[in-house]
Amino acid sequence: MALRNVITTLNQDGTEIMGPGILMYHYPHNDIMNGSLLTVENNHFCVLKSRGAVLDVYETGQYPVQTPQRPLLGSIQQSFYGGQSPWQYEALFVSRAKSVAKAQGLALSRELAELVYDVDYYVHVDSKEDAVKLVTHMPYSGHVLTADAVNAYAGPVVEQSVNQLVQITPLEQVNERIHEITELVRGHLQDFLSIYGIMLNDVKVLIRPRDERMRELISLRAFGLSEHEAVRYYVAMKMAEHGLLSAPNMACGEPFNIGITAAAMGALAGLPGLPDVNGGGVHAAPAHPAHAVQPSLHPGA
Repeated sequence: MALRNVITTLNQDGTEIMGPGILMYHYPHNDIMNGSLLTVENNHFCVLKSRGAVLDVYETGQYPVQTPQRPLLGSIQQSFYGGQSPWQYEALFVSRAKSVAKAQGLALSRELAELVYDVDYYVHVDSKEDAVKLVTHMPYSGHVLTADAVNAYAGPVVEQSVNQLVQITPLEQVNERIHEITELVRGHLQDFLSIYGIMLNDVKVLIRPRDERMRELISLRAFGLSEHEAVRYYVAMKMAEHGLLSAPNMACGEPFNIGITAAAMGALAGLPGLPDVNGGGVHAAPAHPAHAVQPSLHPGA
């Protein structure tokens, strides 16, 4: 009895080839023939093709491969053709598990300030019909189709969706409209991916200023500070990082005086030898009692 080839996504050591991020795996060997056993795991579909045409789509289970006309038995094929079948078969395994794709890029606010966006979206293939769409319409390189490769097609759609709202929104109000932006990205992305049989499950959008200084200023504004106060506190924090003693004065908006301050001058006002804070010149020192003129005790003096 001839041994039948087993077509599977498992390695020799039992590990799974289709790990996270792999949406489709093309069986790389040319040994699929009549009678081969096709093994489909519980989170996969398998699309069987012959010379480019889709023959069947399989769900979880093990199935013997049946040629349409079966002119030769599999054992005769192996012996006569040296293991190479003249009837070319391809097995493409499609993952039913959820995969995550990440899109990143730049957007411009209404003031033309640069913003960085990060979009994480979760996808999966839901049905046998969707598996056929993916195999038919989505090009791939080598023997695998990854979530990153899908994102190469979907990235421009995400970029257009994000910029559609961000470009008409002031910088400080972008995050207030994050829900609207997320729903817009979700709608455009689902319409695009459905062509390839890919179901969109969830979308997460994060937008932040590209410039670190602008990000910190907006954070200070979130505490209720005015634009002037936010700039003043930002400068004060930078001064404190460099150990400058005048940082608290910058935060409070007060001048920094080296030496005797105005308050100290007021307390010392009136002392001899110090300038008059009221603009009255320098106080003269009073005469010493020993040097004062004493009245004469003699009448004729």
